[in-house]
Formats: sequence, C-alpha cells, structure tokens
Amino acid sequence: MIEYTKAQLCDIQEMQALVLKEVKKGTILFRSSDEMATNIRSYIIAKKENVIIGFGALHFHAYDLGELRSLIVSDKYRGEGIGKGMVKAMLEEGKNLKVKKIFTLTYEQGFFESIGFKEIPKESLPAHKIWADCVKCKHFPVCDEVALIKII
Repeated sequence: MIEYTKAQLCDIQEMQALVLKEVKKGTILFRSSDEMATNIRSYIIAKKENVIIGFGALHFHAYDLGELRSLIVSDKYRGEGIGKGMVKAMLEEGKNLKVKKIFTLTYEQGFFESIGFKEIPKESLPAHKIWADCVKCKHFPVCDEVALIKII
C-alpha cells in the first residue's frame, strides 16, 4: 500500500538520494539540503513499506498561482499511478488553499496532459520564476522543457 504524506526534515537525505540520477541527467533541478529544509512544507512524499519511492513539491508564486516541481518516482515503481497520486494530492492541497492555476515545467508532457494539464507558452510564466530557478539549470538559457498549466 502506498502512503502519501507531507515530507519531514528527516526525509531530506533519502529524497536527495532518490532524485540524484535525474539531477545528473538534468531533468530535475538540484535542490540543496538547506533549500529543501526551507521549503519542506511544500513536499509530498509517497512511501511503500516505510521507504520513500517518490516525491514532489507544490510551490506558490502568487495568491492564485502554484507550481508542481521536482516530481520523481523511483524507476522500480513507475507506471503504477504513484506520480498521479502525488499530483492529485498536491492539486487538492492547492484547491484547499484557493489557488486557481497550477503550472509545471517538464519533459513528461504526456503524463501531465493525461491528468488535465494544457500546454502554454513559457513566456506566459512569471518572470521571477525564470530568473529564480531556471538560471540554476544546466540547460539554461536553451530550455527544452514544456510549460503546462491546469485550472483548478
């Protein structure tokens, strides 16, 4: 059985180990332990038999705009609906906080479209998003991720 819960500070090292392969490939941005600790309330984790098998974060940019970021599922558990379960939990959290729109930047366009996200031009994203996070990316300034949004 998969348990979806909020991350705790003691989960950070396990979360960083899980995402390391994708960070090295450049498909997910590196987040330092300090940055993850500062934003720990944003993270949702998926656990199976007390082992973290996935996580993601819901980050807020404005009173009506959130972002899904750092979504990862262990290779061993991909295709079992765990990513969708985490996204569902984060969308519900956004809805409870009265957020109107949630966007993501991703290489997994089909996954997000399958749960109701629609492609948008990257230029429509908040400028501070580009400068705060994107400059840390190894692909910057030539971004090949797709921007998608969901109205909730």
